[in-house]
Formats: sequence, C-alpha cells, structure tokens
Amino acid sequence: MTEHTRLYISGRWTEASTAERIEVIDPSSATPFASVPAAGAVDARAAVAAARAAFDGWSRTPPAERGAALARIATALEARAEALTDTIAREVGMPRRMAARVQVGGPLRQWQQYAAMAEGFEWERRVGHSLVLRQPAGVVGAITPWNFPLHQITLKLAPALLAGCTVVLKPSEVAPLNAFLLAGAIDEAGLPAGVFNLVSGYGPEVGEALAGDADVDMLSFTGSTRAGRRVAELAAATVKKVALELGGKSAAVVLDGADLPTAVKGTVSSCLLNSGQACSAHTRLVVPRARAEEAAALAAEAMARLRLGPALEDGSQLGPLVSAAQRERVRALIRQGIAEGARLVCGGAEAPAGLETGYFVAPTVLLCADPAATVAREEIFGPVLVVLPHDGEEDAIRIANATPYGLAGAVWAADDEHALAVARRLRAGQVDLNGAPFNPLAPFGGFGLSGLGREGGVYGLEEFLEYQAVQLPRRDSAARAG
Repeated sequence: MTEHTRLYISGRWTEASTAERIEVIDPSSATPFASVPAAGAVDARAAVAAARAAFDGWSRTPPAERGAALARIATALEARAEALTDTIAREVGMPRRMAARVQVGGPLRQWQQYAAMAEGFEWERRVGHSLVLRQPAGVVGAITPWNFPLHQITLKLAPALLAGCTVVLKPSEVAPLNAFLLAGAIDEAGLPAGVFNLVSGYGPEVGEALAGDADVDMLSFTGSTRAGRRVAELAAATVKKVALELGGKSAAVVLDGADLPTAVKGTVSSCLLNSGQACSAHTRLVVPRARAEEAAALAAEAMARLRLGPALEDGSQLGPLVSAAQRERVRALIRQGIAEGARLVCGGAEAPAGLETGYFVAPTVLLCADPAATVAREEIFGPVLVVLPHDGEEDAIRIANATPYGLAGAVWAADDEHALAVARRLRAGQVDLNGAPFNPLAPFGGFGLSGLGREGGVYGLEEFLEYQAVQLPRRDSAARAG
C-alpha cells in the first residue's frame, strides 16, 4: 500500500484535521493499493486562508516570472512521467501505453504551452482614453474528476497560476494519487507558500466547503451535471465566478455519401476512449436508415478486434471501468436499453469471459430505433455505442440536437464543405469534421447541461481573468478647453 498521510497547505506538507482515510482501488483487480487523507471543512478553510494570504504577492508577480514557474513545474513533472503513468493507469484503469500518451503526455504539453503563453498574451491594451487590464480572478477553488485526472487538474491549475490566481485543489477521491505527485513537483519548483494548496477529501465535506467559502473568488468544477448544479447553487450565495465542465451525449452524424467504414472506425475510437469514460466521447452514431444495420455490424467488428484486459498488462487496449458503482450503472443502462427496445449487437451487461475480477464491461453496440430512448439521451459513461437511424440530413440534425447536453460531436460527409455546413447547425461546443483530430489549443466546453465556460489554450487562460478598465486623464486640447 502506498500511503499519503499529509495535505499540502501553505507550502508545506501538513497533517489533516481528521484521521479518516480514503482507500484508492485498482479497478483492474478490485483491490485497494493506496490511501490518502479524507480531509474536512477545517482543512479546506486553512487552505483557502493560505491562498488568500498568498494572492497579493503572486498576483503582482510579473507574468514572465509566473510563466517561468510553470516551466519549472513542467520540468519536475517530466521527471515523474513514469511514476505518473503507472499511478494513473492503476487509479483509472486506462492501459498503460495509452495512459502514457493521453493521461501524462497531454498534460505535460499543456504545462509547457501555458508557460510559453506568458510572453505572447495581451495583458493590457489601450482603448480610447482607457487602459484595459486583465486582472486575476482571485482565489480559485478547483474541483476535478477521476476520468482524466491530471489533464483536468492541469487545465485549471496551469492557466489559473499563469493568470496570477492562487489555487486550492480538491482532486477526485477516486483518483487522487496523481495530484500528490503533482504537489511534489510544484514544491520542487519553488512556488511561494500558499500559491498552490492540495486538500484531498469527499465532495460533501471539502468540495462544498470550497464552493460556499466567501474567500474563494472563483470555483472551477469538472464532473457530473448533478454535482455541477450543487456547486453552482452553493457558489451563488457569495456570487462567485463559476466555470463548469459537465456531461455530454455527443453524436457522430454520418450523412449520405460519407465513407461509412471510416466514419464507424473513427466513432468507435472516440466512443471507447478511456473505456467510454469521457464526457466528450461520441456515443451516438446517427446514420442513414438504409445503412444502420451495416454500421452496427462494422462497429461490432471494430470492437471485437480490441483486447480487453488489466491496465498494467502488456497488450491491453481497453481497460476496466473505474469502480464497482460505475460498472453497475453501465450494466443497468445496457439492460434498460434492451428492455426499451434496443437490439444488442455485441457486448452486453454480463461480465466478459475471463475478466470476472475487476470492473470490466464488454464493449457494447446497441441498435436503437427511438432517439428518445434512455440510452439515446442519458450519458452512460461506459463502452457503449448507440446506433440511431436517420431519414435525411434534417432528421440527423434534429436527432443530434435532441439532448439537453451540447459538449461535442462529429460530422462525416462526402466533402468537408458539406460537413462544415451541418456542423454550424449542431448545438455543441466542439465538432470534428471527417475525423479531424483533437486540438488542445482550441476552446473546450459546451452548451446547455454541458456547462459554463471554456478550457484549453488562450480561452482557458481568459476564464481566470477579469477585465479592469482604467480611465486615463485626457490631455488633448479639447479636454483642456473644457
């Protein structure tokens, strides 16, 4: 067992106010392998006080120096890349090879990109006789999820620090270990005491304490829509700035004339990223009715080629779900989908053969005629693709938009211009055309129940900044005459 016994508050490792522990479970084996403190509201308050005390000095530090600090953090993280990869693979269940690229490599590049952004960003500009400044939002409470833990921490912490904010981080209790490795890297980088603080714990204790604290100026949350509503409700009492990155039920729209095998292959790849535990996963495949059976068969064939197995086992391409609760939720939704009329093409709710230990769910395809069915509207957060037939372009757009979410989507068409025309009509924060890759510099976020605000690139930095207009004395002749 790996045991982290202390929190990181005001630049030092500090004993928690409670003796309670949180066990971290390896989803590949369903056994505990580490533990962290289950802190309480007292610890959250101490961390907020430390961040408040550090804010004035950090906010007045020149952006170039803040960028240099981010570069030091990136270097310290790079030295811990192997440990981070093994840790996140065991916490989350993503196969190690993919975890190295996605869960660790991506965040490392983000730290480097934000470090480089310090020099090129327009921190102030002249507008008439006003000087418009970009000022840090203040003390930030960051509450992050378990599915891409270091990535989501990075998309909050790196731009917040660059903006001049100080931060209290509450990582997911399901996957908190990577945050402790990050805290070690930040400590090595030599940030001033209180600029970064780490408090591990449960949402009702630590998360709600941060959301309701009047000394927290901004709350940045990534997680479920249900929890996001609660965070926003608590934050409203102190009228703090809130950024929410929530759920999704993204549609990949395939139009007549598109390359169906390529579209299905790309959609399956998106759907099964992190075993389907991705808010932006393309989990609805909307295809011409005449080709729905063919699309479902192609998806089943693509899934059959993937090797399901433990995260640290060589050759595993798809890992388990993160917890027993998540596995049971996904199984229940598969059963409900079948009960409501969807046809099971492959996979299903039963434990995969040979993988009865651990939280495994077989990659599943459901062919569903009803776009209003539960599995066609509710976020499943597992390796489940729902194939939905459409009766032409207008019907496809209607089906794609018939969800309270609006995080991501895709359009597959015979030409890019046609795909773009349809993409403009989708209510989604980001849309991939004909298999275009993810762009970490573009804004990430959504419409509707998918949340508020954007992360990534310069757009993510701007979330942690406020405008300040300074009216300068007018020295022209007209002003003097007046």
